Amino acid sequence: MDLQNTVKEALNALYHHPDDTVRMQADRYLQDFQRTLDAWQVADNLLHDPSSNLETLIFCSQTLRSKVQRDFEELPATAFRPLRDSLNNLLKKFHKGHPKVRTQISIAVAALAVHVPAEDWGDGGIVKWLWDEMDSNPEYIPGFLELLTVLPEEVLNYKIAARPERRRQFEKELTSQMEVALNILTACLGISELKEQVLEAFASWLRLKHGIPGSVLSSHPLVLTALSSLNSELLSEASVNVISELIHYTAAGNIDGVSTNGPLIQVIVPQVMNLKSQLSDSTKDEEDVKAIGRLFADMGDSYVELIATGSDESMLIVRALLEVASHPEYDIASMTFNFWHNLQLNLTRRESYVSYGNEACIEAERNRRLQVFRPAYESLVSLVSYRVQYPVDYQDLTYEDLKEFKQTKYAVADVLTDAASVLGGDATLKILYMKLLEAVSSNGNNEQKEWRPAEAALFCIRAISSYVSVVEAEVMPQIMALLPKLPHQPQLLQTVCLTIGAYSKWLDSASCGLSILPSVLDILMNGMGTSEECAAAAALAFRHICDDCRKKLCGCLDGLFHIYNRTVSGEDSFKVPAEDSLHLVEALSMVVTELPLEDAQRALEALCIPVISPLQEAINQGPESLSKRPSRQLTVHIDRFAYIFRYVKHPQVVADAIQRLWPIFKAIFDVRAWDMRTMESLCRACKYAVRTSGRFMGLTIGAMLEEIQSLYRQHHQPCFLYLSSEVIKIFGSDPSCADYLKNLIEALFQHTTRLLTNIQEFTARPDIADDCFLLASRCIRYCPQLFIPSPVFPSLVDCSMVGITVQHREASNSILHFFSDIFDLANSTMGEQFLPIRDSIIIPRGASITRILVASLTGALPKSRVEVVSYTLLALTRSYGVQALEWAKTSIMLIPPTAVTDLERSRFLKALSDVASGGDTNGLIVPIEELSDVCRRNRAVQEMVQEALRPLELNLVSVS
Repeated sequence: MDLQNTVKEALNALYHHPDDTVRMQADRYLQDFQRTLDAWQVADNLLHDPSSNLETLIFCSQTLRSKVQRDFEELPATAFRPLRDSLNNLLKKFHKGHPKVRTQISIAVAALAVHVPAEDWGDGGIVKWLWDEMDSNPEYIPGFLELLTVLPEEVLNYKIAARPERRRQFEKELTSQMEVALNILTACLGISELKEQVLEAFASWLRLKHGIPGSVLSSHPLVLTALSSLNSELLSEASVNVISELIHYTAAGNIDGVSTNGPLIQVIVPQVMNLKSQLSDSTKDEEDVKAIGRLFADMGDSYVELIATGSDESMLIVRALLEVASHPEYDIASMTFNFWHNLQLNLTRRESYVSYGNEACIEAERNRRLQVFRPAYESLVSLVSYRVQYPVDYQDLTYEDLKEFKQTKYAVADVLTDAASVLGGDATLKILYMKLLEAVSSNGNNEQKEWRPAEAALFCIRAISSYVSVVEAEVMPQIMALLPKLPHQPQLLQTVCLTIGAYSKWLDSASCGLSILPSVLDILMNGMGTSEECAAAAALAFRHICDDCRKKLCGCLDGLFHIYNRTVSGEDSFKVPAEDSLHLVEALSMVVTELPLEDAQRALEALCIPVISPLQEAINQGPESLSKRPSRQLTVHIDRFAYIFRYVKHPQVVADAIQRLWPIFKAIFDVRAWDMRTMESLCRACKYAVRTSGRFMGLTIGAMLEEIQSLYRQHHQPCFLYLSSEVIKIFGSDPSCADYLKNLIEALFQHTTRLLTNIQEFTARPDIADDCFLLASRCIRYCPQLFIPSPVFPSLVDCSMVGITVQHREASNSILHFFSDIFDLANSTMGEQFLPIRDSIIIPRGASITRILVASLTGALPKSRVEVVSYTLLALTRSYGVQALEWAKTSIMLIPPTAVTDLERSRFLKALSDVASGGDTNGLIVPIEELSDVCRRNRAVQEMVQEALRPLELNLVSVS
């Protein structure tokens, strides 16, 4: 009683106390209480207590539901019947009570059925038990119907801590009882006020997707009831749900599955088709129209393979779906978008036609189908293109409305690319060009309105750019001629700039491309001076044009540098944000790549001048001033160097540049080594210099490595490790670099292993762990001759064992990949000769490594990491065969039998054994996932397993 009163007081505090701190304390107390063994009895007592208020009832019903789902194993085997009877009494008590409470109790009973085999419920399992209860207590039928509804839903509820084998068994039990369940529901149809509830329950059972043949369902009273209510004045939501599930039911499986349900399809399709006229009925309620639209969309999605044959019957469905797509409400029209995409895939993919035999027949059938569906996709382009038009009140849109509008535009763009895949890009372009002409001419001089339809048409034209032929000569020249005449309204100009960028490949290939480029560049210049969004779009378009038209632009360097210098220097009349100015740096760098060596040298110097000047100025003001500057004042310029080094593909020219610039870089390294942002930016610039210059780096690479080796000891910047891994990739196999690379990796790894001595350090420094083990993996791949025989290798293996279970995703993944690379050493270029050294380090640690991996699979790492851990365990098993199997057996035997059964253990070991003897690795996936699920099924089991495996103890001597 004391505990019950405490729970009531805590609930009262949670909902009504004015002090936030008190409410948080109450919430924490109640969460802790829900995990206790006492929670079973207290929640049950309070639910039976007539004085409990609604807040108490809701909390206790949720508690009881979660206890049954997650903690049923806490109870003794004898508790099942008393628990079932108590829940049954509560179901009766609340059959007219608060819906939330009744639903929670229904879910609790259903969860109990997942845990407890059918035979314990009596002959026929829970469904027969439920029928008997309904027979004996007809007044409680509404409450029992809710239980019948949630029962099949629990098949896929993974909150229930049931073993995979038991979950599969439960699904079989329900499937075998489907006929009985439908008989119960049919019997309840006689009670008119329960019809909606009966149909909802029927829809729920249909989601099991198997159990009763379509031929039986086609004349079933439940199906006929649902179909008949489609024609009633008030459309029943439950009926729509039933028909929707029936459509999915008939299509479960492949096209053959559809044909075996022929009789049911023949009953459903005509009834749904009869609703077509209601789509355009203005008197119809919008929710009803939405429900009808959903049924047509479901038919399209489910029968797409049949529809794609282009038969007369299927074209009736296509015309109905076009009508749905034409509905003024976007939410209704967009229901069909998935269908148009899937139909396009079916029409264009070769796999759809393999049954037609030879190439000639395949091509003939493909062309026939594309012709049949051509008018539908032409109509679709016209129907969706206007939906991307800015609303009149676009300036008043909230952030959320604007976000929704952008998502609408992206969705329409996807539909247009589907249409272009069927019609061809050039044909789709013609339709959209007519829309653009219409938009430009229809508004005359009305400046206020004319930009919105033109912007919408241009957005659509941009969306299909990759489908339009680069030699299209009929429409594109006219569009390009029209662009300079459009008003410079910011949103329109932004879309104009993006459209120019999207057609950069066409500009390069078109015979008139060179003559168009000056007017195009003028538009982009205007864009850069209009607004930040417009300038960003213009900068992006500039990059695309310089990328694709670089050869044409080599003769226009003066003009390009004029734009570049104005942007990089931050001239007031240009509004290009610093981040977007990188597009221009990239653009000019790509044009410079096309120049001959001497010209490229001069052009690269010109590229660097506006970037060097502010950095040199900052350095000239002395170390104290340099150290006090905000990072952004330096990184904005250093990032531009990174782009120059990345995109100027002249190795010698870049190597000369980095040699000249090294004193500036070194000055920043020396003064700002404490500043992570500046170091990351500088290391990124150095990384691209190394990547582009390669062996031309000469002396500069030695100075660079000496610098980061020295600074890493003091400042522990992860980016120093990352830069080193890039150097290893380029120079790892070069014998002339062996000495200083060996010194580098030994110094970096020695220092890192001293930093990462326990899991707390890994958690505090995940970026160092991530980059350290990325570097280690690179060493295995590119310079095993320097790394594997090194004295740091064993200490790094020990260090990685400590950190495997770090919760940081990238750090954990890097460590696991490092282990995989060690185990797969024989697959690397020079790895085989180092196998004896590897084995001398791994074999003594093999049992511990395996135990830590098994612990990671079973709960030490999140479920999302299971795939990576599995691969590591797989690599270990492939490398060490029987020995690895013994290690795994020893580890798995540590787990108590209450957590994992002998059968589950033997399945896992059998799968590993198959891999060890060279069998299919795919066979390991299911047993590993099931072992992982079993050991994570609830908190208590997970803690028990981790306590047994102790992943943080490297040398587990004995476990009692």
